[in-house]
Amino acid sequence: MKRASSVYRDLGTTIFEATSRRAAELGAVNLGQGFPDDRGPQEVLQAASEALLQGGNQYPSMMGVPELRRALAAHEARFYGLGFDWQTETLVTSGATEALAACLLGLLEPGDEAVLLQPAYDAYAPLIRRAGATPRFVTLRPPDFRLETAELERAFGPKTKLVVLNNPLNPLGRVFSESELDALARLVEAFDAYAVCDEVYEHLVFDGRRHVPFISRPGMRPRTLKIGSAGKTFSLTGWKVGLVVGPAELVRPVSRAHQFLTFTTPPNLQAAVAFGLGLPDGYFEGLAAEQQRRRDRLAGGLRSLGLEALPCEGTYFLNLDIRSAGFEGDDVAFCRQLIEQVGVAAIPVSAFYEETPVRHLARLCFTKQDAVIDRALERFAAHFRK
Repeated sequence: MKRASSVYRDLGTTIFEATSRRAAELGAVNLGQGFPDDRGPQEVLQAASEALLQGGNQYPSMMGVPELRRALAAHEARFYGLGFDWQTETLVTSGATEALAACLLGLLEPGDEAVLLQPAYDAYAPLIRRAGATPRFVTLRPPDFRLETAELERAFGPKTKLVVLNNPLNPLGRVFSESELDALARLVEAFDAYAVCDEVYEHLVFDGRRHVPFISRPGMRPRTLKIGSAGKTFSLTGWKVGLVVGPAELVRPVSRAHQFLTFTTPPNLQAAVAFGLGLPDGYFEGLAAEQQRRRDRLAGGLRSLGLEALPCEGTYFLNLDIRSAGFEGDDVAFCRQLIEQVGVAAIPVSAFYEETPVRHLARLCFTKQDAVIDRALERFAAHFRK
């Protein structure tokens, strides 16, 4: 028989799904897959329920329901001072991963190259290859994982069509500085490239920082697509509502790819997200403050055991330096031991690399209830105090 796609046929199940499955089998505390165990804001849930029972349930517009697209444009103006025409510069997708797929399929062609920062979300490279393009990797290196201009310059070339930027960055919890963003912007402009910006953790930045959209940097407005996630913003990751803004010239081909991926998204969820984007500032400030508190709870507990937790400036994730546990193997072996012997699930950070991986970090998700975090810390204490 003829073989299946060379891009996908040899890929395993995503490590997040595999880890969650193993955690369930063993009864481990799951700090692996990045989802909250909260219910989400009650008023947003209520809005979805009312829209389901009282609103339309047939195909909505492929681009997204007008009320959500207007709310998305208003959100960008409210938080970042960015102006978008809701009719031509906004798009709703079935999750941010679908938005990424639509952006990459809509912009890339065979022979193109796309610059990726690694560690990187594991969907990026396969999607780029499926579009016929070649990923070029820029490796962020410890201890501070800064975006080095010299490394970027080596990755850009005459075939560069776009760069994928994840900021705040999963899995490292890094928030890039304005100087780092501007250095990248200069290269994007110099090589006449685009930027596809995965900014799903935009409302999850800590310690007084503010999120700076890449599209707001000098020269980037005509070259950038910004992707947001209602799932991350409202702690409702199962809803899969992605939000895209950018210039009409880029949104148009992306929307054509979107129409043949999922076409549209449940209308009641779109109506609820439109409502949620208009919540008072206190909601968004409270979201970041609560996740910062949980970060500190997990980090403080690990440090009290003599374990080193790396700084986390945003996202859901804290990274443990496994060397501080006296572990001499790599991160894959450590996470296997952690789930089987300690009863806590984590993700090896090397899974986010294709080239020259860092092998001494394990990613822990802290967007959990206090009781879950405390149970994980109790298991860490029972094992690592021996």
